[in-house]
Amino acid sequence: MNSTLDIIPFKNGCSGEIIIPGSKSISNRALLLAALSNCRTTLSGVLKSQDVELMIKALKTLGIGIIENWVKNEVEIQGCGGTIPQKTEKLYVGNAGTVARFLTAWLAIQKNATYHMDGSLEMRKRPISQLLNLFQDGGVDVIYAMESGFFPFTLNTNSFNQDKWMVDATKSSQILSALMMIAPLCSENQSIEFQDGTVSLPFLAITRKMMEDFCGDSDFECKIHCDHISIKAKYLRNEDFHYEVEPDATAASYFITLPQIVGGSCKVVGIWDEMLQGDSRYSNVLRLQGGLIERGNTGLVSSFSGQLTGGEFDFNDISDTFLTLAAISPLLTTPLKISGIAHTRLQETDRVKAMAVELKKLGQKVIEKEDSLEIMPNLNKLKEIAENKIQIETYHDHRVAMSFGILGSYDLFGNGKSWLTIQNPSCCEKTFPDFFDRIEALRNNQK
Repeated sequence: MNSTLDIIPFKNGCSGEIIIPGSKSISNRALLLAALSNCRTTLSGVLKSQDVELMIKALKTLGIGIIENWVKNEVEIQGCGGTIPQKTEKLYVGNAGTVARFLTAWLAIQKNATYHMDGSLEMRKRPISQLLNLFQDGGVDVIYAMESGFFPFTLNTNSFNQDKWMVDATKSSQILSALMMIAPLCSENQSIEFQDGTVSLPFLAITRKMMEDFCGDSDFECKIHCDHISIKAKYLRNEDFHYEVEPDATAASYFITLPQIVGGSCKVVGIWDEMLQGDSRYSNVLRLQGGLIERGNTGLVSSFSGQLTGGEFDFNDISDTFLTLAAISPLLTTPLKISGIAHTRLQETDRVKAMAVELKKLGQKVIEKEDSLEIMPNLNKLKEIAENKIQIETYHDHRVAMSFGILGSYDLFGNGKSWLTIQNPSCCEKTFPDFFDRIEALRNNQK
């Protein structure tokens, strides 16, 4: 049975600083790129979370040498040059999209191997056919154990042979990142075509920059266009390498938002307006709504400056943060419209639907469309409903839990009374295991 957590409001505003854990997206890319190399790589600032631990466990199962030092948040990997030592294995990817897609692409290009792959019940609902169709066309035998196009499945690999890489990337850019990272193992000059475009383009820029850092190829070239990517690269690095993982910009969005609704200020260490991660641009949205977010000595400083307004915003490139803003929409002074989020329906849960359902539970008028949410704030209705306490369903989605955790920190009745309960708060272990402890620490700093 799922546990619940009552969110305690901030009575006197936020005060203090928060050190954000490492980026999940960068951590899992770095782990795979280190495995593809010919050298020993030390990763610092690695996120210790469910998704990252799933990647590490899978790599170890495949025979990759890994030493973990979580006291220092360091992981040391001995690369295998792209050739997986173990040729027959069973792998479990949980509900981690990066693990599911990145590993699948790498496994599929191995020679004469058999890999059985499965995931959580939620992962079994997330299609993988857009990626696997390419490998099937190139001679890889894919056997779906249940529903065609979904986990679980078995890969019987031979020698993948497909000169023209064409994929449907309309639902996820992770497919393209997966193919980008394995491309140098297949050809020194590879093109990936996705005629109908893709979503979350900043994640492709992350992959490109990290490939350049890891490969050690002075002639590295990767050009990202609206419908194709061209890559000229080889994994040449053979000397020991150190890589620092950025703090998670998506996780930072919660603590940048917190003082905007509870008052006070919060220093978000290691987070800047310009980072490798596109989600760092979330702070610009809050600024447009009237939020005060300034550059400090160690990171951004978010301070209360009055109630935030609504507005219309395209979150296509920063979609992981849309839930952060949607969750606090009942506190905004004008309507909010968030668009560019259709692809989030295929993430840990249907995030568009989940947010619409929970916001309606809070008494808000919500117009849900395939690619957008429009919310008409109604604070009085929220207060009326919250008299009996509101329980938020998280759908096993860490971002739903954390986003509404920020909303519940608002002192709705001005007396510190808890009015919002989060179901299954442990789902945050996916990317931010001690999230609610961090909130509590900031609350305890209140003057």
